Amino acid sequence: MWEQIIQLDKDLFLFFNQFHSTFFDTLMWWISDKYIWIPLYALLLFLVFYYKRKQGIIIIFFIALLVTLTDQTSVHWFKEVFERLRPCHDPDLAGLVHTVNNKCGGQFGFVSSHASNTFGIAVFLSLLLTAHIRWIGWPLIIWAAIVSYSRIYLGVHFPGDILGGALLGTFWGLIIYYLYLFTKYQFFRKFA
Repeated sequence: MWEQIIQLDKDLFLFFNQFHSTFFDTLMWWISDKYIWIPLYALLLFLVFYYKRKQGIIIIFFIALLVTLTDQTSVHWFKEVFERLRPCHDPDLAGLVHTVNNKCGGQFGFVSSHASNTFGIAVFLSLLLTAHIRWIGWPLIIWAAIVSYSRIYLGVHFPGDILGGALLGTFWGLIIYYLYLFTKYQFFRKFA
């Protein structure tokens, strides 16, 4: 059963990874780069401070905690435990994987830290800002999905790595959001 799931994941990877062009190589390379998203992060921080005012600094602390947790648990709880090779390191797929700029990343890929980080941020900020901007959830989830897909396109993650990262990020996004609500409630109850 497990072997069939792994084979299905490899087959799905090869299907999605085969569609490439010079234009999309460049586009996906940039989409996968964390620095290209600085304007988006700045906009999201602006929205946090605009709608949450004095809570903005506390929210930044929770975002930092969230990114630390999604990033570190994706490595220490998953990559270092499962040690599943990235597609570009998998000898079974030698010569079949399309990579861009000959970049492959670390040896292990389950779960994707990109997926974990982006889905964590998307879930947390969707929950935080939906009361003020009703439509913000879907664009953030689509953004996380596109960034995650870019990792398959670049040949560095299997779809299962992405799914695992998305679930881990969603888990931490929910936990941190409810921790934020609990902390906010306790703070205002104490000083009210």
